[in-house]
Amino acid sequence: MIMDFSQPGNLSTNQLINYTLHLADNALILGHRNSEWCGHGPILEQDIAIANISLDLIGQARNFYQYAAQLINQSTHQPVNFSTEDSLAYFRDSPDFKNILLVEQPKGDWAQTILRQFLFSAYQYLLFEKLGESKDEQIAAIATKSLKEITYHLRWSSEWVIRLGDGTEESHERMLKAIDALWNYTSEMFIPAEYELQVLNKVVNPDVTLLKENWLQKVKDVFDPATLTVPATSLTYTGGKEGKHNEHLDHILKELQSVARAHPSATW
Repeated sequence: MIMDFSQPGNLSTNQLINYTLHLADNALILGHRNSEWCGHGPILEQDIAIANISLDLIGQARNFYQYAAQLINQSTHQPVNFSTEDSLAYFRDSPDFKNILLVEQPKGDWAQTILRQFLFSAYQYLLFEKLGESKDEQIAAIATKSLKEITYHLRWSSEWVIRLGDGTEESHERMLKAIDALWNYTSEMFIPAEYELQVLNKVVNPDVTLLKENWLQKVKDVFDPATLTVPATSLTYTGGKEGKHNEHLDHILKELQSVARAHPSATW
């Protein structure tokens, strides 16, 4: 099901829908990736920690999907239950998803999962700090509530980056490989999509281009004690915000949506 809110109708409302879906999709897809560790964490305590972070992210996704559904129903003059959080999570196809490519990459080993969570949480913390000041009261409320969770995600992942980077020879080497695998996906966070620019003009969201310097400093502050080096930017992989994904997201959605699509009339 292709849902394009970029053209007809009220531009500001349509782009706000796209932006809200972008925030929701980031959280849902990373939450699902983290859930793949449930029962497979290195120790029980960390197995529980990564599962709880997954639940936090999925909870954030639910809040944004609920708001997006409300906006869709209002803008299309549909009944309240026409679009729901479930329909947005389970019945959109890969080109409809607006998550950044970073969050959909395979979970890899523990080092790769930790690094991705850290890189994303450092960005999400800065973003949601600003979103808490948004003139859109619903987005501001979700961001303010989520920031408490994100603060923990950032602290937890930071400690693990240092622990692995400044740990054994093998753990350090795994962190280096994780950086090689993920770093080229990070620039997309700071390259605004058209709907981000449109919503920015309505003073709903912050200018993501202005977050990069502080994000790099947060990364450096953790990489230094982890004996890791911030790479020089080389390749930049983008497209996720506009629905241009690779097979990784297809595989995620096949698993994530299988039950709902097999029983579309069921009540959950």
